[in-house]
Amino acid sequence: MKPNFITATLLAALAATGTASADDAVRADSHAPIGVMGDHTHAAGEWMFSYRYMRMEMAGNLQGDESIAPDTIVTTEPNRFAGMPGMPPTLRIVPLDMDMTMHMPGLMYAPSDTVTLMLMGTYWQKSMAHRTYMGGMGTTVLGDFDVTTSGWGDTTATALVRIAHNATYRLHLAAGLSLPTGSTDEEATVLTPMNMRPTQRTPYPMQLGSGTWDPIIGATIASTGHGRFGWGAQWRSTFRLTDNDDDYRLGDEHRLTAWASWLWSDAVSTSARVAWYDRDNISGIDPQIMGPVQTADPDRQALTRMDAGLGLNVVGTGRLRGWRFGVEYLVPLLQDVDGPQLETDAEWLIGVQKTVY
Repeated sequence: MKPNFITATLLAALAATGTASADDAVRADSHAPIGVMGDHTHAAGEWMFSYRYMRMEMAGNLQGDESIAPDTIVTTEPNRFAGMPGMPPTLRIVPLDMDMTMHMPGLMYAPSDTVTLMLMGTYWQKSMAHRTYMGGMGTTVLGDFDVTTSGWGDTTATALVRIAHNATYRLHLAAGLSLPTGSTDEEATVLTPMNMRPTQRTPYPMQLGSGTWDPIIGATIASTGHGRFGWGAQWRSTFRLTDNDDDYRLGDEHRLTAWASWLWSDAVSTSARVAWYDRDNISGIDPQIMGPVQTADPDRQALTRMDAGLGLNVVGTGRLRGWRFGVEYLVPLLQDVDGPQLETDAEWLIGVQKTVY
């Protein structure tokens, strides 16, 4: 999705909202930037339907926090599966770039003023380009190939519990579960260093789900009680406690984010955000995932990344009361990986929310 399309969409939405009227008490900054999930609660009896679109673009490879070239990878990086029949001593297939798209429908309902229930699904579209080098050594390129997967990923069910909610600030806790609704047995046709094209199970980043029931906990604090200025912060962690049916479990994930916002009018606010993300390596190994490629190695999945982003929130008024529109763009400030791994370039998010009072 191109930035000019997003800009045109939001300008049209802004024009439709007009000026906030006195009976529209909800401000544009009463929600976090659109990339923050589970940032708010609802009053008893309220429903909210949402849809988010996210696109992440990755290109080039990192080893630690330094760039590493494909020719260097295939001549220096050891292959975990070396010594097995047909396996070379170094990696011989290198990911070049990857595009990931997520479609995220969501539903929130508040059975009481204290508790808000949230359900969110994810539909993945993943595409990764690879380069295969000929034979077991050297830098002769055999050819390139693409791997694509798509389908529903895991589903999250979360309860948000209000601790405080007043004119100055609001605080709530989150407790939930990630449900294993995504596939872990996706397959694709690959190009091997011996110039064969078998169909086999794709490596871990191209799978759609975890295969495990994973607890989620977190907390959010936010304030918009300081005139036009607002701020917030959120912690959210997912813990992988058991192996799936394929004898592995994904790494724990931890997210911390903080944002500041400025209210230009009741209908429009802008935001700046920093986000920290940490993911552990995979424990165990799927016996059907192997090959001279970094993405097949469970010990080359961990990363730490810090992003910075700018966002825009627009809240509808009048005939559009209850509607919200948001967009956010993030770029990495730093990345450190157990590599080699693909480097993240940018992330786009756009979303719409509708509250039924």
